[in-house]
Parts: sequence; structure tokens; C-alpha cells
Amino acid sequence: MPQIRQVISTLTNDGKEIMGPDVLVYHYPDNSILNGSLLTVESNHFAVLKSRGAILNVYETGQYVIQTPDRPIIGAFQQAFFGGQSPWQYEVLYINRAKLILEVSGVAYSKEMAEMGYHVSCYVHVDTKEDALKLVQHMPMSGHYVSMKEVNWYAGPVIEQSINKIVQLTELERVNERMPEILELVKEHLQEFLSVYGLTLNDVKALVYPRDERMKELIALRAFGLSEIDAVRYYTAMIMAQKGVISAPNMAIGEPFFIGNPQVATDRITQPPEKR
Repeated sequence: MPQIRQVISTLTNDGKEIMGPDVLVYHYPDNSILNGSLLTVESNHFAVLKSRGAILNVYETGQYVIQTPDRPIIGAFQQAFFGGQSPWQYEVLYINRAKLILEVSGVAYSKEMAEMGYHVSCYVHVDTKEDALKLVQHMPMSGHYVSMKEVNWYAGPVIEQSINKIVQLTELERVNERMPEILELVKEHLQEFLSVYGLTLNDVKALVYPRDERMKELIALRAFGLSEIDAVRYYTAMIMAQKGVISAPNMAIGEPFFIGNPQVATDRITQPPEKR
């Protein structure tokens, strides 16, 4: 009776795909892959075949029968003890070749040493079989997955250094004016770094903003053309209005606030004592 071939794929028994948008590499968990097994590679994956730590082949989309490169046990001995299959065991690593999102957040400091938060989103992918090989060779793997969260850990220091290189020399209010320079520098440094791991950088989006809420409000008011002192006064007036203080409009326009009739109070002070 012919034996049923073992099928290796990224699908579960109920047909669900294991490699979601947050999985870069998946290590097939069965360590009993033998010669003659059927390897299935989906359209958005690469597969890397290893034996005893050595890389044997990189596969693109399709189905392949795994064949051992050498057959040290042959003939009747192989048939009797291993049912016609080679005892050499294999490992299969699936590489996600779809565009995945790399996201990094952190803190930078402006020229005035004000805290600036940043959030960077990048689209990356593994482009070729050679890149898949680089990824397997250079990316450490713990367990059966390499997630995009782990890639973020590697990319984080590169992005932080690139952003701080410009932000630390820029006044707080002028940081957004230099966003094109920041993006170009992040792209340049990040692509150089990721290429070691076989990852291609497609696009970068970044947001740099003051972490202090008061600074955000003041900068927004300055954007209306207010001077520094006017922006502070309007900001104070807004806080006063939120707390229900009736003198908030006076604070906004920079005029004193009187309770009652200010003219009467002034007359009583200026009249001579004999006419009071």
C-alpha cells in the first residue's frame, strides 16, 4: 500500500493561514520532515529548506517534492528500516514576501531640550530569493516565529538616531518645517540597515510633535499669527474659561476686570474729602 506524502504548508487543518500581517518568518514546527515530503509555497511566501543547519534551497510559489541531495543509506537497508525514505531530517522556514508595516515610537529633544515625541511607520518587504536567504542567515530566531515587533526592536535605534540628528539642532517651532529632511535621512539610514537582513524599504511616514500638551496649544495659537505673549494670554484665557472664570475674556484682550461699576469706584477715590 503506497504511503501518503506528508504535506508541509502554512495552512492549519481548518484552512486558516498562519502567517498574518505581523509575521515575517514562520518555522514549520514538525521536525520529522523526510525525503519525499510535499512542500507547498503560497503566492506571497518564500520557503527555505535547511538540513542540519545547512541551507539547501530557496523556493518560490508552487509545490515541490523534497529530495535529499545525498543518499547515504540505500537499497534493502533503507527499505527495511526506513520504509524507503531517507532518515535525514529537514527544517522549513517560510518567509512572508507581502508588504508589512514596521512601526517605531520614541522621544527626541529639540534645540531647547524640549521633549518631542515621534511615530514612524514604514512599509517593508522581502523582494527576492537572495533577500530571503539574507533574512534567514542574519535574523536571529527564537521559537517558531519572527514577528514584526522583533524587527521594530532592531530598527528602533536607527530611526531614533536619524531623527535626533536633525531635531536636536532645530528650534521647537521649526521642527515641522524640516520634516522632508527628517524623512529623507530616516529612509537613507534605515534602508542601509535593513538591506543586511534582506528587507526592502518601500515608504516612510513620520510624525514629530511636542509631548507637552501646553506646548501643543501654544504652538497652535502661534500659528494664527499671535506673538508669544499674546499666545500665552489666550492660552490662559482658554484655561480660565474651561474653569468657568468670568474674567476670561478680559485676560484674552489684555484689559483689567472690575466687579460692579468701575466709574463709581473711581469717583469716590478722586473726590475731595469735604464733598464725600
